[in-house]
Amino acid sequence: MALELIGKLVKVLPEQTGQGKNGTWVKQNFVIETVDQFPKQVCLTVWGEKAADLKMYAPGDSIRVMFSLESREYNDRWYTDVKAWRIEAAEGETSSAPAEYSAPAGASSGSSRSAASPPPNFIGEDDSELPF
Repeated sequence: MALELIGKLVKVLPEQTGQGKNGTWVKQNFVIETVDQFPKQVCLTVWGEKAADLKMYAPGDSIRVMFSLESREYNDRWYTDVKAWRIEAAEGETSSAPAEYSAPAGASSGSSRSAASPPPNFIGEDDSELPF
């Protein structure tokens, strides 16, 4: 599952390293705040050389993050990872909705009808008739 999130980089947490059976690993968590009516903060993780990509951005920068969600069970408890696999600058973004919820390119945001157009009349021309 691949998803996209656009927001402001809030915080970059300290880099973590360790030794595994395949050699040295690098992991770094960071927090992004969405640009919505009700902003949400999401902590994401980058692994390996993607941690170097994160160093190109400073807190306050507007970024676009492509990520995947993965959950796993351990001892009857579920753990969810939000793994970023691409980070790039969100240039020219004016949308206030996350990309996975935004309207297609040709559609207006919100309702598919424009605000100036009247609602369709399904009853007839006589306004005294009620639909129920």
